[in-house]
Amino acid sequence: MNQGINGTVKKENNNEGNGSFMYKCSTERMGDKISTFSKFGDAGHGGITRYSLSPEAVMARKEFRKRMEAIGAEIEIDDLANMYATIPGSDPDAKRIVMGSHCDSVKNGGNYDGILGVMSAMEVLETVTAEKIPHKHPLTAMIWTNEEGSLYPPAMMCSGIICNDYLPKDIGCNFRYEDMMKSISIVDGKTTFGDALNASEFKGDRKYRISPDKYQYMFETHIEQGPILEDAGNDIGVVDCVLGMFNYRIRFYGQTTHAGTFPMPKRRDALFAAAKALCYLHEEIDKLGYSDLVYTTGEIVCHPCVHTCVPDYVDFSIDVRHEKAEVLDKVLAVVKSCEGKDWAGCTCKVERAWNRYTVYFNRKLVSYVKAAAEELGVNHQYIHSGAGHDAQFAAYMLPTTMIFVQSKDGLSHCEPEFSSVEHCTEGASVMLNAVLKADED
Repeated sequence: MNQGINGTVKKENNNEGNGSFMYKCSTERMGDKISTFSKFGDAGHGGITRYSLSPEAVMARKEFRKRMEAIGAEIEIDDLANMYATIPGSDPDAKRIVMGSHCDSVKNGGNYDGILGVMSAMEVLETVTAEKIPHKHPLTAMIWTNEEGSLYPPAMMCSGIICNDYLPKDIGCNFRYEDMMKSISIVDGKTTFGDALNASEFKGDRKYRISPDKYQYMFETHIEQGPILEDAGNDIGVVDCVLGMFNYRIRFYGQTTHAGTFPMPKRRDALFAAAKALCYLHEEIDKLGYSDLVYTTGEIVCHPCVHTCVPDYVDFSIDVRHEKAEVLDKVLAVVKSCEGKDWAGCTCKVERAWNRYTVYFNRKLVSYVKAAAEELGVNHQYIHSGAGHDAQFAAYMLPTTMIFVQSKDGLSHCEPEFSSVEHCTEGASVMLNAVLKADED
């Protein structure tokens, strides 16, 4: 091995012995980026709160711009504040290969979700520049705006807008530009996303939007957000798809009465009804026997939510995820069956909130990722993504794939979220070499 600039290591021959070059990114540079970006939105407990277009996100964006300009990258910003840093390739007519993710977080989130994909893309460009690695296509590092939707819902807002013409109609209708501009802040209840965008210094020109006219491939590196890789003793996940899912609301209508005076047999307690229904759902869904199926009730609304009142209205979510549409259909039949049953004398309504279909990543790009991991000698496996990412919308528009990096204890969207600098660097190295394979197309 040869020691390159700024600690970059270049491996001159791959494991096949055919004389081709394999490159490794710099652990030192990656560690420095992790340390620096973790300061932008530091919540004081080991994690961050970095809402999209917030002052904290602006600091992260400025750091991205500073570091990318330092290696000679051209910075472009589109009308949705998505940022692009591009270094040229040898072919002036070749389309770009883009790598990236997002820099916003959930409230009290971790230091790796989203931003690792940005840092990995930066590291690829820094390595290519430092090692003067030959490449035909322009290479672009990207920041997507408002992936989390934690301040301005929904999640994956701006990829949903940009890819709207390519999305299935029943999904794209949830991401119309004019509707997204009206999304209201969950903090102050009045500022819209459009307001925040216009007030930011990062609203650019629509002509810079990512599109199939200018871009050939997309890669996104991300922490796994689960324990599968760690449990299997693997560092890297070769992501083949993002799971399909549906989200429904199950609503119960009862009668408010005084908690101390109304007899139990005469009550129509909506919370009791909801509790019975939730137990029913778990029992019946588990009977279907799909060990790889996941489902969650993560949001509950109770009215009037007063300890002296019997609840007259309860509404809970059910989020269900699986690769196969036929499995989701079976679960949906169970969910819909709630509406026809008696729940403690309460009326039940089942309503669709939203859904998505399983998105399979480009087979050729997936093969490049796997080959890169094999040639670098990195422990890896195929893996599905249960979480949504900008890459899943981009995949409708251009060939796309993802790379997962092991998450300690499978934790994500919380302050203990952690991936070692070694694993993060391995993920960047795998992406770099997969991109170089794609560059030969």
